[in-house]
Amino acid sequence: MEKHNLSSFRQIAFNSLFVIFTTLLSANIFAQSAQSDQDTEKYVENIYLFLTSEIALQRGEVAAAYQTLFTLAKSTKDPRIAQRAMEIALMAKSPKSSLEAAKLWDELTPPTDNTSREVYLTLLMINQYWSDAVEPTIKFLKYESVKKRDAFLKQVLPLFNKADNQDEAMLAFAKIVGDLKPLTKDNEILFLYALGLEKAGNLEKMEDVLQSMLKSNPDDANALNALGYAFADRNIRLTEALYLINKANQLNPNNPFILDSLGWVNYRLGNNDLALKYLQDSFNQLAEAEVGAHLGEVLFKAGKEADADTVWRKAESINANNPTLKETLRRLRPTWSSPEVFDQTKSRKWDGRFSVKINDAKSQDGGSGAFTLVHADFIDDLEIRSPIGTSIAKLQIKPGSASLEQNGKIINAIDADQLMAQTLGLPIPARGLTEWLSGFPRAGSQSTLKRNTTGQVEEIIQDNWTLKYTWTNDNKLQKLQMNRSDRGTEIDIRLIFNLINE
Repeated sequence: MEKHNLSSFRQIAFNSLFVIFTTLLSANIFAQSAQSDQDTEKYVENIYLFLTSEIALQRGEVAAAYQTLFTLAKSTKDPRIAQRAMEIALMAKSPKSSLEAAKLWDELTPPTDNTSREVYLTLLMINQYWSDAVEPTIKFLKYESVKKRDAFLKQVLPLFNKADNQDEAMLAFAKIVGDLKPLTKDNEILFLYALGLEKAGNLEKMEDVLQSMLKSNPDDANALNALGYAFADRNIRLTEALYLINKANQLNPNNPFILDSLGWVNYRLGNNDLALKYLQDSFNQLAEAEVGAHLGEVLFKAGKEADADTVWRKAESINANNPTLKETLRRLRPTWSSPEVFDQTKSRKWDGRFSVKINDAKSQDGGSGAFTLVHADFIDDLEIRSPIGTSIAKLQIKPGSASLEQNGKIINAIDADQLMAQTLGLPIPARGLTEWLSGFPRAGSQSTLKRNTTGQVEEIIQDNWTLKYTWTNDNKLQKLQMNRSDRGTEIDIRLIFNLINE
């Protein structure tokens, strides 16, 4: 999608509004015809709602403008109004609302028009709903030409490459490409497809894809390195792996990714001094958590545990959610997983009090109360209470969905954080809160982590939140301070815990 600055976007949006509005007047968009007084009244009401949304937008009341248009699009079933709601959400930099409106736009658009479907799929990927994007993307591309398929896949490639959860993104990409026949011949797409196959554990198919790439270009350093590293990481065919990675290094010397592979294959072969040299060179150039995990393991096995800890702490400060780093620490530093290894299947409960302060240039706001959070069978139940104990709302969070009960009404949404903010006006990060309270980054996005000298987590930075922990000597969470700065607004949340039931 083409990028615009704010002023040009507003001009485009206004032009779009003008076209839609004049169409409303000249054609029967809101009603087939005003055959009765009731029809006429409804028609006028819809025109009024459309205009009030534009007035709200001009006043800077973006949320009100969006909600009015979104509701109007659902009632009138006009795809152009849903598209307009999506444009407003994009202007407000609200990806989840943009996705919500794009989904409605696509549902209301005739199947002969692919524009809305392409936008909807792209927004699914921008929001990193990788598993949700697989089936509709396959369905969308299945009957397109190979040329059009490749054009779309290359357009969204950067989204997969920059995903916070690389494993989930690569698996989704492999599923999409693998289900499209005939298989693409584009090497850029094939390379990412091969990485996804490796994540899926399909080494045989991954090797076939990379070998086909090397057949067309024997000097493809990326393919050589990927194939060699896959062998080395599984501790198989190490002589062949060393040959492939050495060739990649000759073609692209001092590439930090290739140096990491060289270090890892030499470690597997028992050449620890050489492995240490390559991995240190790689980590100096490429501060990535996976490289740090490798370097730390080689140092640890060489008896340099203090140096290994230093490297691992730095790797955690880069991305504590990296799967290779987490697996390495589970094997070699299990005590660092204190207070406990996070297990979604294990039931637990937290009770405590909270306070919220919100400061911006114009005002100060806040509140306080009590809460209870219960985690069981992959489901979180969070109850928010007033300072005197009256229940304000109950939030239930399931994988991929959330629902909030308040005053006998239940509201459903995709994202728990957005649901809390829009319904209660509380910017409390509810999604993945059990992981944060357990001293772990929540799944699905990059994070940094710092530990104290005893290995306890003292700080996590994730999703623009900074979390500072206070633990008891027996690893019970006592206090948690959460801060976030968002476009001139400072949010400060403090949690004080009464009891933790493990």
